[in-house]
Amino acid sequence: MAEQSGNQHGQADRDIAVVIVAAGRGERAGRGDGPKQYRQIGGRSILSRTLEPFLAHPRIANVVVAIHADDAALFRQAAGADTSRVVAVTGGPTRQASVRLGLLALQDSRPASVLIHDAVRPFVDAALIDRVIDAIDERSGALAALPVTDTLKREGADRTIDATVPRAGLHAAQTPQGFPFGPILDAHEQAHRAGRDDFTDDAAIAEWARIPVRLVPGSPDNVKLTWARDISMANQMLSLERSSFPDIRTGNGYDVHSFEAGDHVMLCGVAIPHDRKLSGHSDADVGLHALTDALLATCGAGDIGTHFPPSDPQWKGAASHIFLEHAAGLVRARGGRIANADVTLICEAPKIGPHREAMTAALAAMLGISLERVSVKATTNEKLGFLGRGEGIAAIATASVIYPGEVPA
Repeated sequence: MAEQSGNQHGQADRDIAVVIVAAGRGERAGRGDGPKQYRQIGGRSILSRTLEPFLAHPRIANVVVAIHADDAALFRQAAGADTSRVVAVTGGPTRQASVRLGLLALQDSRPASVLIHDAVRPFVDAALIDRVIDAIDERSGALAALPVTDTLKREGADRTIDATVPRAGLHAAQTPQGFPFGPILDAHEQAHRAGRDDFTDDAAIAEWARIPVRLVPGSPDNVKLTWARDISMANQMLSLERSSFPDIRTGNGYDVHSFEAGDHVMLCGVAIPHDRKLSGHSDADVGLHALTDALLATCGAGDIGTHFPPSDPQWKGAASHIFLEHAAGLVRARGGRIANADVTLICEAPKIGPHREAMTAALAAMLGISLERVSVKATTNEKLGFLGRGEGIAAIATASVIYPGEVPA
């Protein structure tokens, strides 16, 4: 959207500046962790997050930040590599005074329009910036705002309700607020000369100076972080978003066994009548062996031979579900959740289709997961190689496991 707007409005779009007000002390948020605009949410300072959408916006040319005289080092840390693109000026004792000093810092470049934004509204986005810019003209400003939805009460004596205030036509003001540069600077200068320092936002100064201000739709996400609780909730929200790279791991396993004399084969925990059986130290269930290796791979726990060496006589003829359940237990001990198990059996015989449901049910029970998270498939080797000649059976298995935390950067 931002790129389209830039094309629509032409080069003049680059003649837009921003003043970000960041000189406050954040008393309502508590002083223990320093000024709130420099506190961390989601691993970055609030001011850093506020600067980002403006610095990335193709229609913004200059950014001025009004900071407290004591905060130069904090500002440099927050701005990081972008300090070369941002001008910091010392703000004043009030928000109004800081905005005026930020506007004065733009006098030499004299942009056509200026946006004024609170440093503690870090969730502004490009679409909202565009809406404000598009509503500014040579004589009128623009205010991002949301219709009031709460029922409003006016307080009377001894904290009783004096009246219910009709909310029709009422809006809650947000920032950015945008204005033609010359008129809003003149309005601030007039207010300064008149000794008026009681305006709570720039739209109020514009109203006092008879500059028309259009309302444009704000954003519910564009919240102002005023209280310590606001900052804590924002941090929790962003911390969850940072986990957008969940620790999902995939392991693969492969096993193969040749035939020997016998009357059945064990495949995925199911005994299937056959004129031969699979040769192995245990019951030679290639499906369970391959899946055991796949699960062990998701947590770097070696392979089936690491835990059940064929040289150990206790595993001679052992049922392979012991191996798979052991691997599943190791996964769960590390906090893992098995999301999916997939086994492909490769053989010319016996036929797998008639036994697929039983195999799926057996695997689901061993792993403690639902049937729809288990897949058993079969294919032939098209008469090629030792599998094609019917000399044995192979299995390929894949397991997906979700572990706690996220993938490290």
